[in-house]
Amino acid sequence: MTSRRTFLKASGALGLGAMVLPTFSAHAEPQRPAGNPLAADPTTLWYPAPADEAKIIEQGLPIGNGRLGALVGGGVEKDFLYLTDVTLWTGELNDALEGDGQLPYDPTHFGTFSMLAKLYVDVPGHAGATNYRRALDLSNGLVTTRYTHGGKQYRREVFSSHPDDVVIVRLTGPDQSGTITLTGAHGEPTVGDAPHTAAVFTGSLPNKLAYSGVVTAFSPDGTVTVDGANLGFTGCSDLVIVFSGGTNYVPDASAGFMDPLVEPAKIALRKAGVRAKADALLRTHVADYRKKYDRQKVDLGRSTDAQRAMDTWTRLRARASSTTPDPELEASYLQFGRYLAITGSRDNLPINLQGLWLSNNNPDWYSDYHTDINIQMSYWLADRAALSDTFEALANYCLAQLPAWTNTTQSVYQDERNRFRNTNNRVAGWAVAFSTNIYGGSGWWWHPGGNAWLCMSLFEHYEYTLDRDYLAKIYPLLKGACEFWEARLVETPQGLVDDHDWSPEHGPQDTRGNTYNQELVHYLFGKYRIATDVLRRDQSYGRRMSALREKLYLPVVSPKTGMLQEWMSPDDLGETTHRHLSPLVGFFPGDRVNRDDSPAAVVEGVRQHLITRGMESFGWGLAWRAACWARLKDADRSYELFLKVIRPSIDHANGTAPNLFDMYSFGDRAIFQIDANLGAPAAMLEMLLYARPGVIELLPALPSAWKTGSVTGIGARGGFTVDLAWRDGKVTSATVRSVGGTETEVRFGRWKKKVKLHKGQSVTLRP
Repeated sequence: MTSRRTFLKASGALGLGAMVLPTFSAHAEPQRPAGNPLAADPTTLWYPAPADEAKIIEQGLPIGNGRLGALVGGGVEKDFLYLTDVTLWTGELNDALEGDGQLPYDPTHFGTFSMLAKLYVDVPGHAGATNYRRALDLSNGLVTTRYTHGGKQYRREVFSSHPDDVVIVRLTGPDQSGTITLTGAHGEPTVGDAPHTAAVFTGSLPNKLAYSGVVTAFSPDGTVTVDGANLGFTGCSDLVIVFSGGTNYVPDASAGFMDPLVEPAKIALRKAGVRAKADALLRTHVADYRKKYDRQKVDLGRSTDAQRAMDTWTRLRARASSTTPDPELEASYLQFGRYLAITGSRDNLPINLQGLWLSNNNPDWYSDYHTDINIQMSYWLADRAALSDTFEALANYCLAQLPAWTNTTQSVYQDERNRFRNTNNRVAGWAVAFSTNIYGGSGWWWHPGGNAWLCMSLFEHYEYTLDRDYLAKIYPLLKGACEFWEARLVETPQGLVDDHDWSPEHGPQDTRGNTYNQELVHYLFGKYRIATDVLRRDQSYGRRMSALREKLYLPVVSPKTGMLQEWMSPDDLGETTHRHLSPLVGFFPGDRVNRDDSPAAVVEGVRQHLITRGMESFGWGLAWRAACWARLKDADRSYELFLKVIRPSIDHANGTAPNLFDMYSFGDRAIFQIDANLGAPAAMLEMLLYARPGVIELLPALPSAWKTGSVTGIGARGGFTVDLAWRDGKVTSATVRSVGGTETEVRFGRWKKKVKLHKGQSVTLRP
């Protein structure tokens, strides 16, 4: 068990131990924009009936501001919101090994993400409403509900404002009366607070995390009162309900990730006390949201009038049963992924297995951070989709956890019971297990390659932005991972190889040199060398990593199977159709193996591996396959896999729920897992543009269903963005902008053009 003194010493040594501002903190009232920022012709998902509360994870519509999220039901007589704070986790540092040398994986020691509250708005007497419609407005970032009752029109707007850091529910329509009920999700009593016209609950988890939730309401024309533990409203034609809540979590390892001086109830009361006019609150939210959303416009072609007239769930089912493309539906799926990135990843913790959205307190896999594909996939979209700033949450999380990860690694990784330990008895740097929590803890089995894959994601973000300050920020993570692998690698006649390990998540657990780890370490050492040269730091150590990289064993094609080998064996030692594509990590998301530079036999080995893995999997498995086939320029297979992601989930099958959440089948039930919602849109953009430093290829795998269209702001590694338009499968224009890159080659088919730009410059090309 790590001692507090040892832990603090490690934190300070890494220079990351200083206290930071609490995640949940008071702030000044934001500036209120003038004018109307609402998009006039928004992209919407819409439904002709409210969500069934028992199926809220499949039917509720998500809102979020990166910290505070909700699923909105849209009921008429009884509306409901399931509320979350991204920092509300049970668990702890979790550094005491179990009998097999692995780390506990349970809701007590490892912990789980859990709900914060439920909010109900009862409007008795509105049964029998007609002309009902609820919608998620992707262009403006809000959920709306409209209906007619007694010949009169009623409307609700629900959004989670980042500038005001609250959830807003606005009811408009004549003479509304009812009750607002707030219930904590962990059995806390709610009490009325008459001076603040509020209902409040407070609580603390067994790990001492303190939290609170507060709801207030106000109306310019009606009356709002405290009625016991509830709020009552009468005679309102315009009612604004404000929810705030939070915890005393801080992203600071030296503080144990909690600040005992923070009083969540006081902060929540202050935030919920906002009394700006309803229109001003909406304008503030929409203007802030659209600064991100409007960076990328997506046009994949026009759908038919009949398709456009369908509600979203009917439309999904129609697309699955027809060969007729529905390009506007498919474009809206991409934009929904961008919406989830904006609402789920902003200056706070990164996106976990379910993002901000829960329906209970016991989510599968604790809604954790899985480090062998899932958290990485959730950030493939950010830079491609003109949302580079949403990536910062992942980098900041890793930096905040690094002191604990480092200390736990150096304290217990070499335990003799750990079957993944370094057999040379050396250990350095940091490592993680397959799952991580928010308290510096890892869970389940040790995952040596996890540090290198996290570093792949972190460095790839640098390749999109070429931001030296960012590179300097993540440098301790890169160097610590290199130190771990320098200590771990084993000399063999074939070269340096990984020690006894597992190719996630199948096959033998004691093989050396599996392709997954060899590719990740090759990437890590190479990119670390670049970082040392760019930053002019530790350049001799960077050269040492380059020398080790040259000695690494690299995978070969099996003479038996024709596939790129997953293990140092010509035999396939695992499940041939397994969900993971671990041996292809050097092809996608990496690109050591690529069509330009790699031997044709190796590229064919990748292709054969994809064929063997098959065209069926969970949503995230399909998304990964789609991106790989796009890299192989096979538009038909890539598009087929995308269509399988968006097929409707019926009878607990894999696929897409009515609210577009990706559902993961468990036979008699299906669960929501967010990675495919972000990975599939990334694969869509990969079909339209492939980039690595020095190369931008336009329309490498364009499906015939999208034969004419345009997309703006696609991120391109090497420090560029691209606005792309095409007609009948041919590029009509490509505007390349530098965000720091200076040289690249733009390609379309056999056409090539060298481009040289200064930062901020652009050029428009017409192949």
